[in-house]
Amino acid sequence: MARLPKPWYRQDRLAWFVTIAGVRHNLGPNKKAAFDQFYELMRKPEKKTVSAKAFAAIADAFLEWVQKNRSLDTYEWYRYRLERFCQRYPDLAISQLKPFHVQQWVDSYEALSRTSKRNYVRTVKRCVKWAKQQGYTEQNPVEDLEAPGAESRDLTISTDDFRVLLTKIPDEAMRELCLVAFETGCRPQEILAVEARHFESENERWVFPVKEAKGKKAPRIVYLSQDALRISKKLAATYPTGRLFRNSKGQAWTTSAVNCSFCRLQYRTGKEAMQNQGVKLDAAILEEIKFDEETIGKKLKDLTLSQRRRLANRAYARYATKYSLYALRHSWATNALRSGMDALTVAILMGHSDPSTLSKVYQHLAHSPEHMLKQARKALGQ
Repeated sequence: MARLPKPWYRQDRLAWFVTIAGVRHNLGPNKKAAFDQFYELMRKPEKKTVSAKAFAAIADAFLEWVQKNRSLDTYEWYRYRLERFCQRYPDLAISQLKPFHVQQWVDSYEALSRTSKRNYVRTVKRCVKWAKQQGYTEQNPVEDLEAPGAESRDLTISTDDFRVLLTKIPDEAMRELCLVAFETGCRPQEILAVEARHFESENERWVFPVKEAKGKKAPRIVYLSQDALRISKKLAATYPTGRLFRNSKGQAWTTSAVNCSFCRLQYRTGKEAMQNQGVKLDAAILEEIKFDEETIGKKLKDLTLSQRRRLANRAYARYATKYSLYALRHSWATNALRSGMDALTVAILMGHSDPSTLSKVYQHLAHSPEHMLKQARKALGQ
């Protein structure tokens, strides 16, 4: 199977369950006995056939295909969401699947952003579309289900603001990661995956072969700025094998680790902003308690240390911007277009196979009067 089965506890049934080859097994209420039964089931010969009745089996077959034909990041992207869907509907047959199943599942996660909800819907739609293409089912019951529109990613950072941002990052490894991302416009997954074997020092670029490039249709080439070239040379000499970009402990950066680092940056800058504005932390925490289900109605003295820390970080976050590697890529493209670089060149440097993607993602530039006035006069040679 594409992913290893793992028992989970259902509070509503007061029992442990596991899905193996599309078949759900009730393992009983006792954890030790449940896992003993699980190990016994796993020792049995694995069934390779996929039951047309079980959506979970279809999902497993799809994930196995993704694992063999797409990148590890893509596999994990689908696995995480499909696993959650199958846990909600462990007995659902593909013939029983209706659009409302997907919609109710997505709506059950109140904290999800609109973009995340869109991705949840897209995951199930892609799986069922693949199942129909492969002949596992004759119908696609969610074909007409509309995915929510993605949220606009308008966060951009000017070069001057980015230099200020770098001064607020105490970790050299994180500063180098951000600097290279900002000055090359590479994808987050590319900077996290690049190795010394991808680095062509003489040509001042990274080259990902076709099988490692997004879409797997052509090699992906990332051209390096002077800072990015200098950092790549240093890291290639330090780490001749394995990932180039690593944290201060010498471990390869992961998506979660980068996100945590950006969160810490947001908290630090938010704390500084609160102090500059004269906002008292206790008052800010009391405001957060009003919107927190776990601590609502409590007083400061009743909070545990972990609760206080969590609410303080939430308060800090309200006073600072949350950055990401994608925001740095987005900023590179926006700054390049504003500087007068033609859209086709920008699209090629960003690795877009379809240049029209650029106009869809960065159409917000049309709402910048200063930029549009400059381009209009440039067309007249003024």
